[in-house]
Amino acid sequence: MTADTTPTPQPPSQNAWRRAVAAYERPSLLRSLWQITNSVIPYVALWWLMYLSLDVSIGLTIALAVPAAGFLVRIFIIFHDCGHGSFFISHRANNALGFVTGVLTFTPYYAWRREHAIHHATSGDLDRRDIGDIWTLTVQEYLEASWWLRLRYRVFRNPMVLFVIGPPLMFFLWHRIPPPKAPRREKLSVLWTNLALVGVLATMGFTIGLRSYVIVQGMIMLIGGPVAVWLFYVQHQFEDTYWKHHDSWQYAPACLQGSSFYKLPKIAQWFTGNIGFHHIHHLSPRVPNYYLERCHREHPDLLMGEPLTFWSSLRSLGFRLWDEEHGRMVGFRHLKTIRTT
Repeated sequence: MTADTTPTPQPPSQNAWRRAVAAYERPSLLRSLWQITNSVIPYVALWWLMYLSLDVSIGLTIALAVPAAGFLVRIFIIFHDCGHGSFFISHRANNALGFVTGVLTFTPYYAWRREHAIHHATSGDLDRRDIGDIWTLTVQEYLEASWWLRLRYRVFRNPMVLFVIGPPLMFFLWHRIPPPKAPRREKLSVLWTNLALVGVLATMGFTIGLRSYVIVQGMIMLIGGPVAVWLFYVQHQFEDTYWKHHDSWQYAPACLQGSSFYKLPKIAQWFTGNIGFHHIHHLSPRVPNYYLERCHREHPDLLMGEPLTFWSSLRSLGFRLWDEEHGRMVGFRHLKTIRTT
């Protein structure tokens, strides 16, 4: 058997990738307004139909919650683009729409924007983890950890906690608490979002009834929340992702090798606002979501690894630790191999 001599693809130079993405970084007002229209209006309509269906069949309500959750995920992508300043040219317009869509998605705009900006600046950096990221330990860190830290980590990385228990806690509870070390504006954004949500609760309580509101909104969030968390998880927690210590960390490789191209069916790609083209998004967060596919199609050289499909992405459920020695994500079973060698 001969060794594989295929050269490892190298990231483009900074000048090359800057030129590649620059043409897609200017948002289109018409496209942005159309995306608001085809996302928010169907969401509101489905929300109202869910409320009406409560008097008909709870099964019908659940069925309607599925597409409603899809539109809420799409609204979250708009919120996400506003946070990057990429949805409108105007900073004021981005911030105003970001706050409104943040209320719709139960997410404080400025606080989330700060943490997400840190995520983009530090993604794949082993020495700058834990803000805006999925908690990830290296194999060596896990082996050297106390039993209590290992237990916490195992609980946290359990798929039931990450994708079932965690999302409701994050959107309903964690996002209601001002980050203790955040600047004043970020703390205030949590309080203003909370006040807006109290206003929504009061309005709905006086109009359709608090019970109906909680049932409808709860169903949508319980479906949409795990989808949003899964998308964030799978686009960085795949086997051959990128993690380096700060002295050898580089921006372009961290973006192109550490962010997946999640090749979804067209309908899923539409509902998730093209966020599957995550390698392009991390390379330039200023590219609006509706230009990500075009940038990828016209610059295929920016793709550094194999695309993830829905079925191949399910392998990521088993990844728990970063193996620095072999440069890949591994599961807890990998520890048995280490202990027997």
